[in-house]
Amino acid sequence: MLHYSFDLWLTLIKSNPYFKIERTKIFHREFNPAGKSIDEVAKAFRQVDLMCNAVNESTGKNIDADEMYLMVISLINDNELNLTGIDVKKLYADMDKLLFNYLPYVYSPVTIEVLQHLKEKGGATFSLLSNTGFIKGATLKQILVALKMDQYFDFQLYSDEVGMSKPNPALFALMLQNIQKVNHPTVIGLNDIIHIGDNPKADIEGAEAAGVKSLLINSNNKSILSLIS
Repeated sequence: MLHYSFDLWLTLIKSNPYFKIERTKIFHREFNPAGKSIDEVAKAFRQVDLMCNAVNESTGKNIDADEMYLMVISLINDNELNLTGIDVKKLYADMDKLLFNYLPYVYSPVTIEVLQHLKEKGGATFSLLSNTGFIKGATLKQILVALKMDQYFDFQLYSDEVGMSKPNPALFALMLQNIQKVNHPTVIGLNDIIHIGDNPKADIEGAEAAGVKSLLINSNNKSILSLIS
């Protein structure tokens, strides 16, 4: 392959469970005049996450993190709370700070090893193509720096920054444009590009519709090691 495109969440990294636990505690304490239980607050996060992910995949658009946090607060309070008084900018900044206290993990012990092997193999360029949810692309870029993973990627595309979500064909077209830019003057053919991810719809169907190769990992019986085996 001459270019490797990777999904991020559950492909290269995964959530630190303590981040979600502490986030739930904060919302239970500070945004819960309805008096919901801690389990009900956690359930609201799961519902909003699943709903927004489904909507983004269906429409190809993007629901931003700020909106998602407000949805959680509204759901906790049975959609009866006035949201206009919530300082969304501060709320996200607080969640950002919490995230860096509980950094996501590299998905598996072999993840970095495989990226390093492919990079040292020579010639290929790398990119990230990631749908975002409660965490914005700008924050994810900082996380990759903290995890020492940013060095492997020639460019990164996040749904909140471009206003499109996988499997939107326009997002994959944008990826292909960027691949040609970073490889100019060499022209990279579609058969020389592979997209790797864990989501059959967003990653595999999206890549195949764009005419590039694909590899499903982690949600099936394959791991990132499949790229070098």
